Amino acid sequence: MIRSSALLEKIEKHPHFIASRTILCYHSLSDEVQTHAFLEKWHTNKKILLPVVVEDILELRHYTGKDCLKVGAFGIEEPTGRNFTDFDEIELGIIPGMSFDRQGNRLGRGKGYYDKLLPLLHTYNIGICYHFQAREEIPCEPFDQRMDEVWTEEGRWY
Repeated sequence: MIRSSALLEKIEKHPHFIASRTILCYHSLSDEVQTHAFLEKWHTNKKILLPVVVEDILELRHYTGKDCLKVGAFGIEEPTGRNFTDFDEIELGIIPGMSFDRQGNRLGRGKGYYDKLLPLLHTYNIGICYHFQAREEIPCEPFDQRMDEVWTEEGRWY
C-alpha cells in the first residue's frame, strides 16, 4: 500500500492529471497498484471512469463512490450505471499492467481488452506498475498499444 500511495502521489502532481477533468482509471486487483483510496479521494473533484468487462470488450462507467460497485468479471469490482461513450471527453488514461518496458509497451493479462479500448480514445496514457514489474523490454505485437509514459513508485520509467 505504501508503494501504491507513493506512485499515485507522483501521478497527482503530473501536469496531465492536474489539467484533466475526465480520467480513465481502474479498480485494482490485489497484484496491481492499489487505486481504491485514490478513487475515493478524486471522484468528487474529477470525473473518474472505470472499465467494465462486457463479453470481449471494455465498457466505461462513471465511478461515483464505493456504493456504485458490484463484483464483475474476474472478481473485479465494477461500477454500475450507464455505459459512458463520449470518448472525446476523456483526457487522461491511468492504465494498469502486469509489466511495462522502457519503450512504453504494456504487458496485460492476455485478453486484449485495453488493446481494443485504447485506439478508440484520444487520451494521454500513463501506465503504472510497481518497480519490480518494470522491464527493459517486453515482447509486443503490432496491435499492442504503447503508453505515453510509464511510472513506478520510484518515478518515471519511460
